[in-house]
Amino acid sequence: MDQPVPGPYREGLPPQPPGPPEGEQHFTASETVRDLVIGTADGLTVPFALAAGLSGAIAANPLIVTAGLAEIAAGCVAMGLGGYLAARTDAQHYVSERAREERETHEWPDRERWEVSAILHRYGLRGETLHRATEAIASDRKRWVDFMMRFELELSEPAPDRAAKSAATIGSAYVVGGLIPLAPYMVFAETRPALLVSAAFTGVALLGFGWLKARATGLPPLRGAVQTLGVGGLAAVVAYLVARWVGGGA
Repeated sequence: MDQPVPGPYREGLPPQPPGPPEGEQHFTASETVRDLVIGTADGLTVPFALAAGLSGAIAANPLIVTAGLAEIAAGCVAMGLGGYLAARTDAQHYVSERAREERETHEWPDRERWEVSAILHRYGLRGETLHRATEAIASDRKRWVDFMMRFELELSEPAPDRAAKSAATIGSAYVVGGLIPLAPYMVFAETRPALLVSAAFTGVALLGFGWLKARATGLPPLRGAVQTLGVGGLAAVVAYLVARWVGGGA
């Protein structure tokens, strides 16, 4: 004999979702990780290449440190400003597209309903179910526009403080990353041992950074570490060779 359906199930939802008690674990800070990747990767490779290139040109360590600190300061400002402007552009683009969608739902509601139906149709809805779902979405203007932004344009609303946060994250990560390869030149009096230690520090930092990034984003940690070391190392070697060539180092 069939048992009566409990109240919460009549609305289509169980009283508590099945699964682990802590809920599903999803990574949601992709923008912050992207900023950390941009800032730290450039901070590790560019100052290292500059310092290594000056070492090849037989420059004194105080000159290398001065040039490195100047580059870190300039890179911090430039990278941070670039992140700020990019985030501002994303926010302005979202606002303009949302205004366009809102206008279209007023001026061409039938066409916009058809677009909702077309999107839902791709997800397998048919017949009366498709019609009811379309009307349910179109019955609320904000929900309607939200749906179109998400599923038609694939745009998500940026956080209000996204631009400032991006600038601060990229700039800070650049400074931290840049000080790692430069620190040995502040400690050692001779250029050659400073270069070797700087290369070792930079390699270890790239490995560790790649491992942490992979762990945070759910990718295989070892592969992420090796990839980051390979990409960062290649960029550093190329920049180092160019710096030596331009500086006339042997």
